Amino acid sequence: MSDFIKVVIVEDEKDIRDMLMRLINDSKDVRCEHAFADCRSGVEGVLKHQPDVVLMDLGLPDESGIVGIGRIRDKFPEMDILVLSAQVDEESVFDALCAGACGYLVKQQSIENVVEAIYEAKNGGAPMSASIARRVIASFQRKPTKLISAREKEVLNELCKGKSYKLIADALFISEETVRRHLKNIYKKLEVSSKSEAVAKALKEKIV
Repeated sequence: MSDFIKVVIVEDEKDIRDMLMRLINDSKDVRCEHAFADCRSGVEGVLKHQPDVVLMDLGLPDESGIVGIGRIRDKFPEMDILVLSAQVDEESVFDALCAGACGYLVKQQSIENVVEAIYEAKNGGAPMSASIARRVIASFQRKPTKLISAREKEVLNELCKGKSYKLIADALFISEETVRRHLKNIYKKLEVSSKSEAVAKALKEKIV
């Protein structure tokens, strides 16, 4: 079995899970012996079986697959994790990639190409469905981010650490209202509308 590319699937829909296992096990040099229906058991399974490639759904019943990606990458920084999800919004895509996914496939478009994507990931590639690749490219083609001030960068840095408004205020010796005012300006300059979007963009564009 050591000659095979070992795959673990984390997918809550049984029909899709079974179909993926069949596709993989019918293919040359790729095998899947373990599949899980939720994030926690999936992460535990990955840590136990240490596959070459993980196929990870995002919309899992207990926790987001993005959480699972982060936990796996903490233990195995070099492991190849492919997202296979119906979620195509920009926030999900960039949160997954920032968490450590090496590729992103859309279920409706890519299930039949999943084995090819596994080979590509194992060979150092970053397989993406065409619609996702377009989103990623478009994000780099947007006009440059408006200049973030030094203080705004400090607030953004604390936000990226997962701190609340109160903890940010305490760390920077400012009021919570001042934190909110800075974040309002940051959201406007980054052209985002939520904390998670701001963090994802800050990390992607290496602002902090």
